[in-house]
Amino acid sequence: MTDLGSIISYIREVHQSSQIIPLHLPFFKGREKEYVINAIDTLSVSASGTYLNDFETLLAKITHTKKSVAVVNGTSALQVALRVAGVRPNDEVLTQALTFIATVNAIIYNNAHPVFLDVDLDTMGLSYKAVARFLAENAEIREEGCYNKKTGRRISACIPMHTFGFPVHLEELLALCNLWKIPVVEDASESLGSKYKEKSTGGFGALGVFSFNGNKIVTAGGGGAIVTNNEQMADRSKHLITTARTPHPFEYYYEEVGYNFRMPNINAALALAQLEQLESFIEKKRHLAQVYIDYFKTKGICFRTETPNTKANYWLYTLELNNKTDRDLFLKQTNSSGVTTRPIWQLMYKLPMFSHYYRDQQENAQFLENRIVNIPSGIIQ
Repeated sequence: MTDLGSIISYIREVHQSSQIIPLHLPFFKGREKEYVINAIDTLSVSASGTYLNDFETLLAKITHTKKSVAVVNGTSALQVALRVAGVRPNDEVLTQALTFIATVNAIIYNNAHPVFLDVDLDTMGLSYKAVARFLAENAEIREEGCYNKKTGRRISACIPMHTFGFPVHLEELLALCNLWKIPVVEDASESLGSKYKEKSTGGFGALGVFSFNGNKIVTAGGGGAIVTNNEQMADRSKHLITTARTPHPFEYYYEEVGYNFRMPNINAALALAQLEQLESFIEKKRHLAQVYIDYFKTKGICFRTETPNTKANYWLYTLELNNKTDRDLFLKQTNSSGVTTRPIWQLMYKLPMFSHYYRDQQENAQFLENRIVNIPSGIIQ
């Protein structure tokens, strides 16, 4: 791969830095300090408070869902969402192998079996065509739902992940899963602010999950959330994440195992101030994406862009290089020069603890694994 020196220089020029350029830093220009200090001054730092309520209300409004439930992190949110969607031990959950490990960990935490299916080349997310092939070959509808006729296990959920903020082909996937009576739980951890046909990701499935980790567009330091249009599912989620305590003025009684997963109010204070700026964050990121698009076009390098009928948040800017050799050279030289870049994740079935689970041919996922890198994607003033 040639001309890496000029690419590194250009990235430095764009980010106006001669120091190490991180992949994605938080951007604090709103009321973050005001809200956090107020939470401290009023001693409202734990699992209840006005910031927590206001954050949940605003997130539901932004995602056009009836309710949101703030959770301690995105992984925990996904774990609970799967349980609420009906995933039981020994069930199967359809998902993609090209994803961050949290997607799969959440399945395992429910003692279920991930089924790794291929992604689409254009979205880098779960392919409805791969799902259709798998179901046609392996599934049948019974009175209790969809079952894998070869393993005898119930197929109780499907988790598409909107990779780097690019929405999957939701309309086709939702229609397919509805036909087979499989609830969809959207892993929208990376896609806050992204839209599919003018509607926010996270609000299409039975439940959607977001992450507010320190590297996300909106951060609470940590944190996550569940969103849904099903109020019973929202109430059940909130019940489970607050240790599943039976409501009572003072007695402690529990009918089932729950989780201590509630987001603290002090984190919600930070998240609320960030969420208030989401629209401007997306505008800045989309502007820089266009700058990168124009530049890399002159270099003959593919800068990954949103697909038709979608609006991406461009959380992480993504290049598709020619082959693994070019990818490895790009990663080595950029990082050694202080410009942080990262490869896409290793396919989950290549990790030892997931190697025994079912996977299809993974042609597209392997193609992308060998070529995709992320470049510095932080918001620039």
